Amino acid sequence: MTATLINPAETDALFAPDDNEYSERQQQIEFIRSIGIVPLVTLNSPDEAVPLARALAKGGIPIAEVTFRSAAALEGMRRIHAEVPEVMLIAGTVHSVDQARRAVAAGCTGVVTPSFDEQVVDWCIGSDLLVMPGTAAPSDIEKAWDRGLRLAKFFPAEAYGGVKTLKALSGPFSDMSFLPTGGVNLNNARDYISLPNVFAIGGSFPVPSKAQHEGDWDTIIKTCVTARELVAPILAEKAE
Repeated sequence: MTATLINPAETDALFAPDDNEYSERQQQIEFIRSIGIVPLVTLNSPDEAVPLARALAKGGIPIAEVTFRSAAALEGMRRIHAEVPEVMLIAGTVHSVDQARRAVAAGCTGVVTPSFDEQVVDWCIGSDLLVMPGTAAPSDIEKAWDRGLRLAKFFPAEAYGGVKTLKALSGPFSDMSFLPTGGVNLNNARDYISLPNVFAIGGSFPVPSKAQHEGDWDTIIKTCVTARELVAPILAEKAE
């Protein structure tokens, strides 16, 4: 994983006030922000893992959130970690501490949860592991904020008001940044990534299911390129 680092002062809003060291966790977050997209990957078979990860990297999105929605998840994580180390590996749909532990052992450097699971979040914080807990209501966001987190997943984004809700949340939670997923696609990507409180956007849209089933890695590369071309100019404006 190669990231272009910026001044540590520019990342202050993502962390609690006492987190002053420009840590590995901050570098991971800065890497995600520089890409702006977190592809959600559900593997049908471990054999898909390596070619799919290589397609993501070639398409300019070297990040894979491999979800625990299939039995192929852990073995797929292991293969990506071993054979495509340039891809940032994140575990998605994590429901338990045991899953989080197994994901880390398989090579994941971060965890994403579908809801605010206090046990999983607290274990990740105690392990100094990047965690993006799922939030859908102010009470969830408050729990994340109380734990010193300044970054959270917003899921399911479209079902819970999408862009309109995120704009409303920017008032009471001005120092929180969000990773909206759930209904985010190429048609509304610009709307989401343009929001000041959106750190990156997530979803399965960079990996069309038909292309994945057919092993059509060229289509996935092209889709990733298209997605990056959509968000890159907006990310550049936000960085100014």
